[in-house]
Amino acid sequence: MFSIEQAKQMAAKLKASLALRDHKISYSTALETVSHQLGFRDWNTAAATLPPQISQSQIHFSKPIPILRIFDVRKAQEFYLEFLSFSVEFEHRFEPNLPLYMGITREGLQLHLSEHHGDASPGATIFIPVKNIALLRNELHGKHYGYGRPEIVKQDWGEVMEVHDPFGNRLRFCQS
Repeated sequence: MFSIEQAKQMAAKLKASLALRDHKISYSTALETVSHQLGFRDWNTAAATLPPQISQSQIHFSKPIPILRIFDVRKAQEFYLEFLSFSVEFEHRFEPNLPLYMGITREGLQLHLSEHHGDASPGATIFIPVKNIALLRNELHGKHYGYGRPEIVKQDWGEVMEVHDPFGNRLRFCQS
């Protein structure tokens, strides 16, 4: 994760780089552009969310991004983009017709999907804390997906809803 200071430095570099190409923008426009590149609605949202500068003498972990193994791009798109309503952050192939590595996101949840052998093993379980789990279940039921209609199960630790992708991976949504 980037810090506020790093985002400001990125904006300054963007402004300077564009100025070298005779394309002048204001610093505030550069801040807005950087905030969009980092996935925020605007600079105010980014500034309220990003952490302060991280000391070089401190270890700081960002939230992990799980990598899930996929075997069929069309089935992955149907499940993750159409059924679960994720958006594509990026797609990467070293060359056409080589395996896909794709980043997807929805409401702060980031996942990476990979066709590359060795990136991940099929059959993984991802534990995903969620708020408004009933709203998510109702949204998924409304899509009439032919391969699953997940239900909420009450457990001692909260309400749980498991969704299985076409490759044997489980997304376990939990509301405490």
